[in-house]
Amino acid sequence: MSWIGLLDKSRALFCANGLAHLGVGAGADTGVDETPMTRGSVVLEMRASPYDRPQTLLAFRPVDGHGVRFSLQAVPGGGVVLVMNRAGRTCHGAVNLDTIGRADALRVTYSWDLTAGLGRLSVEQPGTFRVAHRSIKAPIALSPEDVKACTVLAETRTLANDVCFIAFSNRIEPIGPMPSLSPETPVMTDRGYQPVGSLQRGDVVQASTGDLVPVLSNIMRTVPAAGNFAPIRLRAPFFGLAQDIVTSPTQRLVIGGSRVEYMFGSEYVLVPAGHLLHGNAATSGGSTPLTTYCQLLLPDHAAVLVAGTYLESFDIGRLRRKREILKASMLSGYPRAKLPEHSRTAYPVLREFDALTLAAQRAA
Repeated sequence: MSWIGLLDKSRALFCANGLAHLGVGAGADTGVDETPMTRGSVVLEMRASPYDRPQTLLAFRPVDGHGVRFSLQAVPGGGVVLVMNRAGRTCHGAVNLDTIGRADALRVTYSWDLTAGLGRLSVEQPGTFRVAHRSIKAPIALSPEDVKACTVLAETRTLANDVCFIAFSNRIEPIGPMPSLSPETPVMTDRGYQPVGSLQRGDVVQASTGDLVPVLSNIMRTVPAAGNFAPIRLRAPFFGLAQDIVTSPTQRLVIGGSRVEYMFGSEYVLVPAGHLLHGNAATSGGSTPLTTYCQLLLPDHAAVLVAGTYLESFDIGRLRRKREILKASMLSGYPRAKLPEHSRTAYPVLREFDALTLAAQRAA
């Protein structure tokens, strides 16, 4: 079990048995536990505020006055402040990520482990390597009852319009690079196209250079289907796709050709899937509460042949040099000495208008 609550612009969902079991069986949410969870996480995604003053992102106060109270505030420049109170005890944490101007989105994660007596507050820009985090001693935890009240009882919370979603988990959720391909996505191997979710360490995939590159690991994670985790269906025949595929908004296509070089002065450009939603090349990938993504960790950052076009592989940059972030990431169990360092791409990332223009011209 992991995700138990999800709140976004159109949904307020809670299931004590996990959102994957939502609607399965009767009485799933009766007798919700008021005991604070030993481990857990709150994940919030927001659009970076244009205001030059503090803004309350989320404030929760139970109707009956019992239980936990907490608030999460954004401060100008990418800072976040968390304050929590339970039974007269207060904990707080603050972390700042210098966004160097307005960021498209920020993801905030508060996690706790009562057994270890430690918590973590982080803020990051999805799809980049920009992450800042701060440890919190003697953290305060949420209970399933707190999560239920905050999720389904609108009178208990104040939520800023800039918040895209908030999700609750009974696990410590990772930060840093995330997978971005649906498991069914066909990737070219030495055995022809295979679903990416079926590939394992030792399999080989075809890169844009024509080389067969070994898979070091297949990274998989189930996440809330919201914000920069919301699935996007890339439609064939745009960008040479032979069939529709589903990715996260942060997945980038690697597009080249004479027209690209003429228009943008570069041999290749990177097109984030999320930039294509307002055109004909992509649609929403569904409305389920959760979605599962995977990605291939290769010896170097590469473009991999996927359903007739090229997509970026799992890019971890120099994560191995950042011990604390590596420890909090999905690769925490991977031997650090064997973790590759990925070179930076020199290709420009297209803005939304340019991506939509290119998509219209590349349609077969």
